[in-house]
Amino acid sequence: MNQGTYPLAAAMINQLNRVDMISNNLANANTVGFKQEGMIEGSFNYYLTRASNEGFTPTKVNEITNTIPKLDGKYINEEVGPIVATGNALDFALKDSNAFFKVLNEKGNVEYTRDGSFKILDNFLVDSKGRNILSNDNEPIVTDGEFINQISVVKIDFKDLEKVGYNNYKTKQNAQIEQLELNDGQLIQGSLEKSNINTVSTMVALIDAHRRFEQAQKGVLTIDDINAKVIDKIGNNNR
Repeated sequence: MNQGTYPLAAAMINQLNRVDMISNNLANANTVGFKQEGMIEGSFNYYLTRASNEGFTPTKVNEITNTIPKLDGKYINEEVGPIVATGNALDFALKDSNAFFKVLNEKGNVEYTRDGSFKILDNFLVDSKGRNILSNDNEPIVTDGEFINQISVVKIDFKDLEKVGYNNYKTKQNAQIEQLELNDGQLIQGSLEKSNINTVSTMVALIDAHRRFEQAQKGVLTIDDINAKVIDKIGNNNR
């Protein structure tokens, strides 16, 4: 394979991953409390340097793969989305960007969400999927009487979280969780936080990813065409 094909093929893979992520962002433009995701890209030399700093000895890498672009990982845009009044007393928005509600998932584990579109089911406060919203004691909240002050609010840095589906998060190992004793001043009742997706800029990014993929693909096809012509010419000269 021609040396120039490696970085072009890697670039195509990266752009396909970007398209998937940007498409997911667009699909969640109207999802309550959704946070935009992005990707970081770097060269293989960066990974060799990082491995060396971490005391890891990498295997021998040739000069070709040193130039291949690699995806370094994902990040979450922590910016608070627009707060929109709904007039529904069971809708809650969180003021701080690193604040979360606690939800009990189907396996009995605690997850975290910024989606405050709650409802009452069988006298319990639940999320839009029917899962229990929890108190500071990790107990389901009974909606008899005054229950709003029972809604637990915690603060967690986004770097300590990872998405698990249903617009929820779980904590990473050794995550720092600040349990607020009171939710007073943290909630905006009768309002919801919309996603922080800017649909215009996200559409532009999607078009850019498609174009970059097509450019890399065209480069691969051009190299392949040149190789075919060279082989044909050498073959003709040897006859």
